[in-house]
Amino acid sequence: MTVPSTLADVANAALNDTYTPYSHFPVGAALLGENGEIFKGVNIENVSFGLTNCAERTAIFTAIAAGHRHFHGLVISGKTDEPIAPCGACRQVMVEFFEPDMPIWLINDQGQEIETNIAQLMPGAFNNLH
Repeated sequence: MTVPSTLADVANAALNDTYTPYSHFPVGAALLGENGEIFKGVNIENVSFGLTNCAERTAIFTAIAAGHRHFHGLVISGKTDEPIAPCGACRQVMVEFFEPDMPIWLINDQGQEIETNIAQLMPGAFNNLH
């Protein structure tokens, strides 16, 4: 399945809203809630890199804080040569909140895309929920 254009548009537009003064590596995300609401995520850096939050987790945490628990898709976008992949911390958070086969689209700002899911990104994940 091709990435839904609305989600790709939100994730790509989010690249302009990141706070990345240290890495200059913007990442945007768009998470689709079960009611059709889209939650935007951006990476937000801190001079203490351990306090930095990735775009994927920003989108997920925003949705969770708004009371949502069920999702239908996630798009992650970067200004990269190839479609961008999530870090390990984001993958573990996805395991917590996503169904194993929920579509995750990895894209770049040039239109390349890869469709995957958390079961493929995190085989053998530590998980007590699914």
